[in-house]
Amino acid sequence: MYVCKLDKPWLESSFLFQGFELKNQADIDAIKKECHFVFIDIEKQNTALKNLRSSKTRRITTGTLEKKYPTPSKTSFTEEVIHASHTYRQTSDLVSSFMEDVQLGRAINVAVAKKVVAECVDSVLNTPDALLWMTQLKNKDIYTAQHSMNVCILSIALGRHLGLPSEKLNNIGLCGMMHDMGKMKVPLDILNKPSKLEPDELIIMQNHTVYGQKLLMSSKDMYAGAVDVASSHHERLDGSGYPYQLNDRQITPYSRIVAIADVYDAISSDRVYQKGRNHLEAIKIMVSLCERQLDSKLTYKFIECIGIYPPGSIVELNSGEVAVVLDVDPLHKLKPKILLLLDENKQQCPLQLVDLFLIDGMTVGSRTIKNVIRPEQYNIILDKSMALFA
Repeated sequence: MYVCKLDKPWLESSFLFQGFELKNQADIDAIKKECHFVFIDIEKQNTALKNLRSSKTRRITTGTLEKKYPTPSKTSFTEEVIHASHTYRQTSDLVSSFMEDVQLGRAINVAVAKKVVAECVDSVLNTPDALLWMTQLKNKDIYTAQHSMNVCILSIALGRHLGLPSEKLNNIGLCGMMHDMGKMKVPLDILNKPSKLEPDELIIMQNHTVYGQKLLMSSKDMYAGAVDVASSHHERLDGSGYPYQLNDRQITPYSRIVAIADVYDAISSDRVYQKGRNHLEAIKIMVSLCERQLDSKLTYKFIECIGIYPPGSIVELNSGEVAVVLDVDPLHKLKPKILLLLDENKQQCPLQLVDLFLIDGMTVGSRTIKNVIRPEQYNIILDKSMALFA
């Protein structure tokens, strides 16, 4: 059965689009929880039935969930942040050490890399909101190492959202962590150049994919998929990518996932030559790349995964107050839990934890989110906000 429309706007539901198949009783139960009625498209229903007869392999590669992880057990958010912060900082240090090893011609300790990725997977499965918050802590001075860490986490988070089993999450996390190791073979004056690269410099920069491929191939016990991703994470579905101008049939699922995480974190991060965009601007750019360059189904799953207001986002309320998003209920994506940082005059205020869903409609002039902003717009340092939980 193909649902073409809900009895409410999609933003008020946990479903990303008004258009999806009901494939089992769990899907029907999910609809019942949120809607009094829905609209069915008979023509698309017939098409959907034909698609269901296609191969199992096709269903998996187009994003059908293999299984759903249970909702993480809810400890206090303070405990989640402390645990996630420890995991993130410890792993970031190790990623930096791996990159230093590559620069000095030493081998990557693959066993250690796999161990720390497994810890990241465990953290994403148990405290996803808190660990996603860590990916909002941007520092352009350590961009390459931090970017690799963020791509690792975001790739795992997307894999979890797709229902991939733990073994595959470990593999995809390693792919994300290792995807840019080839940049350690790029001269620093090119890697950190604050202006537009010259044509010959651009060729050298783009060759980080080839350097990474060769580097990981020579690393003992390296996962073969990570070698492929290092080579192909800049390939694009329309053949416009590099280094080999692969087409959509030649780009593997893991490369597609890591490419999405890579693009999102790159767009939303400050780099030596470009200021980062806020979350909503980054999402808008990614949507514009769908079909031609990025896998559209996986891109929309990624947007669904991280949400409209992901943890760690700095938001401005209709009251003029500024807050950081702490926790998002998938059933109420527009009304997350927030921590107020600045009052309506943009001055520091006593910290106040606010659940926008609970207060909605209870008082006149209830708070709502007006916009997503960059932290530096009001000199907010997310690291300091995190310290409040320590």
